[in-house]
Amino acid sequence: MQSFVPVAAEVVEKRREAPKIWTLRLRLKDDARRRRFQFRPGQFNMVYDFGVGEVPISIVSDPADPELLDHTIRVVGAVTHRLCERDRGDVIGLRGPYGSWWPLEEARGKDVVIVTGGLGCAPVVAAINYVMARREAYGALKIFHGIKTPGDLLYRERFKAWREAPNTEVYLTVDRPDRRWKDHVGLVTALFGQARLDPDRSVVMMCGPEVMMRFAVRELVERGIAADRIYLSLERNMKCAVGFCGHCQYGPLFICKDGPVLRYDRISRWFDIREL
Repeated sequence: MQSFVPVAAEVVEKRREAPKIWTLRLRLKDDARRRRFQFRPGQFNMVYDFGVGEVPISIVSDPADPELLDHTIRVVGAVTHRLCERDRGDVIGLRGPYGSWWPLEEARGKDVVIVTGGLGCAPVVAAINYVMARREAYGALKIFHGIKTPGDLLYRERFKAWREAPNTEVYLTVDRPDRRWKDHVGLVTALFGQARLDPDRSVVMMCGPEVMMRFAVRELVERGIAADRIYLSLERNMKCAVGFCGHCQYGPLFICKDGPVLRYDRISRWFDIREL
């Protein structure tokens, strides 16, 4: 797709994940564009509501089926509010895909360690789906996910299915449990002690609030995982998605085109600087 021109996409399915959070399944209207569209887990689209504006949203579906593109959207402003009001049959705009992706080819034959926090787990969903669909190509899959309350847990059915999958471990934790919560209580970093992490064969893919990721990276490095085996998905105010406007500059990098997925050793000198 052209860099600045959104193309029409139809909403073919809408699913509520949590209060104010919806997943829209989209299908490009143009047959030729739909056949050409390809993406990799970790990339994003600019999702456009005509007359309102556009926002960057991670693609959370499996790239093996690029005809149906899932985007999980949280209501945080005017554009996302309008997008989440859309329903089946409505037409919105897409341009993309943009950005870097998770190192799933490099991770073949290795253990994949997923670390997420808060409501920011969407960027890794496509990576998990990718591994699940090609399970024999990877070692153990270990998923660590922390949230504030049980009500913040997205993708409940997916987490249940992942937990039941072979050679897969799922660890969940909350800050404020209710009486029905049966998993861990506390920080996501406290979960690392419950699993066996092999530094020599683990590749880490992480997203969520940066304060959480800072502590998680330190803990994992202390456990022997090298900085060049830890990948982070960063969020910034992306407006153009092609490195033109400068809104998402991060040191010498631009999150929209150099990221959002970045290897930790490339950004470690800036990552601990708060508010950067």
